[in-house]
Formats: sequence, structure tokens, C-alpha cells
Amino acid sequence: MKLKSTLKQYTMVIALVIVFIFFTVLTGGRLILAQNISNLLLQNAYVMVMACGMLLCILTGGNVDLSVGATLCLSAALAATALQSGKSPVVAIIMAMAAALVIGLFQGILIGYIHVPPFICTLAGMFLYRGLARAVLDSKTCGITNEKFLDIFSSYLRMPGEKPRACTSSLIVAVIVAVVIAACMLFSYYGKKKHGYETKPFISMLIKLIIIDALIVIYGWKLSQFKGIPVMLLWILAVVIIFAFVTSSTVFGRYFYAVGGNEKATKLSGIDPRRVYFWAYFLMSALAGLSGLLVAARIGSVDGNMGNTYEMDAIASCFIGGASAYGGSGTVGGVMVGAVLLGVINQGMSIYGLPDQWQYVVKGVVLLAAVIFDVVSNKKTGKA
Repeated sequence: MKLKSTLKQYTMVIALVIVFIFFTVLTGGRLILAQNISNLLLQNAYVMVMACGMLLCILTGGNVDLSVGATLCLSAALAATALQSGKSPVVAIIMAMAAALVIGLFQGILIGYIHVPPFICTLAGMFLYRGLARAVLDSKTCGITNEKFLDIFSSYLRMPGEKPRACTSSLIVAVIVAVVIAACMLFSYYGKKKHGYETKPFISMLIKLIIIDALIVIYGWKLSQFKGIPVMLLWILAVVIIFAFVTSSTVFGRYFYAVGGNEKATKLSGIDPRRVYFWAYFLMSALAGLSGLLVAARIGSVDGNMGNTYEMDAIASCFIGGASAYGGSGTVGGVMVGAVLLGVINQGMSIYGLPDQWQYVVKGVVLLAAVIFDVVSNKKTGKA
């Protein structure tokens, strides 16, 4: 029974390992080249960032935000046009984020306080913000050449004198991070044991620690072979750490789980569900705005089609990563596993040269399988 519970808990992690090995073999090892490992992060940065916000929406009862791709496009369009007109990167970033926050405020009030169904509200927003983005761009492609703006989001961190293909500092940083994580996990384990809290077996914790640290060091080694540490990684880590802390260690974060678990009971306990819905969609839009800046800097241009289907990638990452389709359960860590799994599948299929139509088929099957697993494993099949 314990083995069954453990396998269920780490199903997606096991699936990620299997998929990674499968595509490594299928692509003749090209998937694990240093450049591809680095690009795996850069190409999926928007998914990882937006998935953190999408998780909050899904926690409230399986709701989603369909407008995030359009919000991303509008934010990127405003930043690109501002830069092209000669404004500073700071002004461009403020304009982009201000637009995203206004959208979040607007949708948060409509959904939380006026009780417009999230699906309808964000579906309307998807068309509205996409149209505004194209109007801002005048249906043209706007290039981004401002070096300061690009450095903020898409540069690489290296020590002076280091060559792009030999960045020892990346490996050193990875080792330091691995040591810090090991110290924190051991400190937490012995602290819980000292105070009499229930803990997992030490060998289980040690194996988990070794795997995590090994992956961090290997990733740092790969980055050292291609340009160094991407600044985009720091943006992703900042968002992930903040949202992981909020959802797991704060009262505010637990409100999202409570509303998704039983909204009526939550209301009776003194928590206002309207505020929870408001913050879910407000924060989602804010992260969509940040993602717009990340994508614009990575691509170096913005057009009216930027962000198409990006909302689907964020939603899929959440469900693949274990968020319940009914709300009330899911973690930021699980969502990141889902985002990486989706990224590995996308990149593996692209490197292999699988036609686009079959790539859609594969992603659809993976998403459907993840949702079916959630429904069946949690006994929500509708049986009497």
C-alpha cells in the first residue's frame, strides 16, 4: 500500500524521466546537447511563469484563464512600440506591466465581485486584448533592438574573461546551490525529528536529496558548456520560489485550496471567496505581463500572433503536473514538473522532426491521459 502511494505521488516525475530517456534515444543524444538543454528553459520560460498563476485559478474550482496569451501579446506589444519610439527600457517595462495589472484588476472584479463566469470573462478577454495588441502594432511586426532591455531578460551571466563554451562559474554556482539545498533539507529533517513531528524515513529523504542535487549539478555543468547562466532562469526561479512559498506556507495561499475544496464551507468559516477569485485572476494577469516581456526579449520582435495557444500550454502544464481538474489540489512543484515534461515532449518532437499535426496529437493524448489519471485515482468518475 505504501509503495502504491509513493508511485502515485511521483507518477509525473517517473513519467518525466521515461519521456526524457525516450527522446534522448530517439534523437540520437541531440536532446541532451548543452545548447538544447539551455534552450529547453528559454523556450518554456513563459509556460513556467504563467503556470504558477494558472495554478491559482485552477485551485479555485478547476477554473482557467483563457486570456493570458492575448494579455502576454498586448504587454509585449506595448513594450516593443515604446522601445521603438525611443523610450527607455524602464518606461517600456512599466507600460507593459501596467497594462497587465489593469487587465488583472478588470477581470478580477468581474469574476470575483460581479460573478461573471471565468470561462466567459476570459474568453471575451482573449478576443479583446488580442485585438488591442494588433491595434497597438498596427498589424505589423515590431522589432526590439534595445540592448539594455534585452540584457534585463535574455542575457547570460558569466565571470569576466570566461568564454561562452567554458563557463566554469555556472558549475560553481550549481554546486553552491546543491550544498545549500542539502543543508536546508537536512536542517528541516532533524528539526522536525527534534520536535517530535512525523518524518519520512531518512533513506527516503537522502535518496531524494541526492537526486535533486545531482540534477542541479548536471544542469549547471551543461550550462557551463553553452554561454553560462541565463538571466531568464533567475526570473523563473524568483516567480517559482515566491508562488511555492505563498501556496504552501501562508494563510493567504491556503485560501485558494479552501475555496476549491468547498466554497460554501469556506464562506461560512469567514473567508470571502470573492477576494480569492480576485487575487487569482489579478496575479495571473501580472504573470502574463511578465511572460510577455520574457518572450519579446527572447524572440527579439513582437507581432499580433504572439502568444497564440500559450494559455493552453499553461493549462496543460498544471493538469499534467497533478493539479486537480476539480480544483482544491495541486502544487507549484508539480506544475513545474508538468511544464518541463511538456517542454521535453515539444523539444524532443521538434528535434526528431515530427510533423506539426502529429505533435498536436501527442500533446492532446498526454493531457487527456493526465486528466483521466486524476479523475480515476481520486475516484471522481461519477459512480454511485
